[in-house]
Amino acid sequence: MLLVVSGALSAAFIPGWLTWLRTGYPDLVIKPVATRSAQRFVTLDALSTICGHQAMSDEWPEHVAASAPHVEWSNWPDSILVYPACLNFLARLALGIGDTPALLALQCTPAPVALAPSLPPHGLNSPAYLSHRDALERRPNVVIAPPKPGLSISTGKLDASVAAPMSLLLSLLESRRNYEISQ
Repeated sequence: MLLVVSGALSAAFIPGWLTWLRTGYPDLVIKPVATRSAQRFVTLDALSTICGHQAMSDEWPEHVAASAPHVEWSNWPDSILVYPACLNFLARLALGIGDTPALLALQCTPAPVALAPSLPPHGLNSPAYLSHRDALERRPNVVIAPPKPGLSISTGKLDASVAAPMSLLLSLLESRRNYEISQ
């Protein structure tokens, strides 16, 4: 599984979710990728240690290499999780932008992709989120876990929309995989 961590505050909770995931699925190989903004909330070292694989930054390599990260990340995994998926990341994905290795991989992968939106106050009903969510839901390999009401650290109120529990995301992803197999 490829895990893409984008820059929402809930990225700080990824070590706990990864520990839960590794405990429940000990044979699962998880390769983590973190955007630059996600790395404000969680380190590559923490992700590497918990996953047992070198975490990668979602940036183009400085030097030309024999393999391209976006090709590996598109072809290798059986499934891809974006947890959390901030509004900026969702928008770029919905618009077909491939300006980072992870986004380009997600644009091209045949693997099932599960997204866990994490949105700021009033983001859930914003025209931007609604249009991007609708566009992503039309993709045959994408599932979106509905965000849950949550505490905004900025406002101190329950007006944010936080990423759904990882268990719900995995359930949606497994349903999509089973649907594809039955077709």
